[in-house]
This record gives sequence, C-alpha cells and structure tokens, in this order.
Amino acid sequence: MDRYTVTTFNYLVASAMSLLFVLLEGFPFPGFQTSFSDFFGEVSSVLSSHGTFGPAASIGWAIIAGIPSGVLYFLGFIYLQKAVRESGVSLAGSFSKMGVLVPMVLAIFLWHEIPSAVQWTGIILALASILLANLDFSSTGRLLSGFQPVLLMLFLTVGLSEFSNKVYQKYGVLEMKSLFLLFIFGTALLVSGFLTLRRKRRITLSNVLTGLAVGIPNYFASFFLILALSRMKTAVVFPIYSASTIALLTLTAWLVFHEKLKPRERAAVLLTVIALVLVNVR
Repeated sequence: MDRYTVTTFNYLVASAMSLLFVLLEGFPFPGFQTSFSDFFGEVSSVLSSHGTFGPAASIGWAIIAGIPSGVLYFLGFIYLQKAVRESGVSLAGSFSKMGVLVPMVLAIFLWHEIPSAVQWTGIILALASILLANLDFSSTGRLLSGFQPVLLMLFLTVGLSEFSNKVYQKYGVLEMKSLFLLFIFGTALLVSGFLTLRRKRRITLSNVLTGLAVGIPNYFASFFLILALSRMKTAVVFPIYSASTIALLTLTAWLVFHEKLKPRERAAVLLTVIALVLVNVR
C-alpha cells in the first residue's frame, strides 16, 4: 500500500479523537496571546528550577512542544512501515520499542538522571542487540553486510519522539496532555497530508480504510499508556508494555506472516526484551 496515504488517514483519525477528548475534558481555553504571554513569562524560572508551567502557560508549552513532536511522530511511523517491509515485524517492533533508551540517555545529560547499575546493564545489552541485528559476524570480510540503516533511523526517530513526550511531561501539567497529543497528531496530519497530495498518486479505498483502522489503536496506545502511568509505577508499566509488545509482535510475525529470523536476529530480539526490563528497574 501507499504508506503516505495510510499514514495521513491514520493521523486524521488520531487527530479527530484527540480533539474529541480535548472537548470532552472541557479545557478552559484562554486566548493564544494569554497562553504564550504566560509561557514566556514563566519559561526562564521553570527551566532553571526544573519546575512545572501553570495551566495557562502549559497550553503554550503544549503547542510549542507538540509541533516538532508531530514531525518526529510522522517520521517514526514512516520508518516503522519501511522497517517492517525491509527487516520484518519482529526486528522493527524491537527497535521501535528500544527507542525508550534515547530519552533515558538524554536525561542523563540534561537533568542528571543517572541510571542505576542494573539500568546500565540494560543499556549495554540494548547496544549489544543493535550490533547483533546490524552486523554479520559469520565472516569478518562481510561484517557490515547485515547493516540495516532503516532500523537505526527507526530507533532514533521513535526515541526522539519518546523524548518529546518526556520533555512535555517534565515541564507541563498532566491535565493538558490531551491538548499536547492534539498538536502532535495534528502536525503529523498536516505534514503527511501535504506529502500525500504533492505526490499526486491515486488514493484507493483500501489505503484509506487501512489508515482509518490503524489510527484508532495508534491513538489509544498513547491514551492507555498515559492512563496506566497515572495508576501504576513507571517501573511496572514500561517493562510490561515494551517487553510484551515485542513478544506479541514476534509471535504474530511467526504465526501469521511466517517470518523466520536468523539466529543473531533472534538473539537481538531476546536481548532487547531483557534490556527493556532492566532499564526500567528503579
């Protein structure tokens, strides 16, 4: 299918659902001028003290953080589709979920959130899984023959989009999360829609229906993850969410698509599951 058409209608549904939840939650919408004036009035003190923006300023923060996040979401979804086609469901799923390492590493430098010894072990195992998936150790002369750039791009784009969520949650109020998601999915929709129209390809019903169907779980994946984080500890949510997703993807790839991974690729998936559990141990 045409991935840009699928992506556009996926984000159309996600944007519509985001808007619906924003309206249902009944946000008091001050004028944009008020939101941005409050934001710029608070930004210096909030960033220096690692505090939280007030409700009005958080609206401005949701817009400012949500727009670049939407571009990253779009790129991550495109690379996910490319990775599934080129590398299979199992490896694509593993590398997308391993993107959680990016905000973790960046948090070390920005907020001095130093990992524990167990988490460092997980980071090292994750790096080992990247090497296993991308290097062919069967012959020294063909070491780089297994290199798959799409997997690394998937890891980086998904990781940076996860980091954008972390940045918003670090400084914005949780009550404005739906508004943040609205600007994420709305921006992704505009970018994807522009590229879809510019390519001037025929939009087929199958592509539209697939995109609409994908958009529902795409939105609720973020929705229920946020809900889970509000009710359970992060150390419980992320290991279960990440590791079980990879396990389910690998099982589905084997049963439905009859994918057969090479031994080093199977080892990479296993290391990824173990690494994701370890990096989320508090």
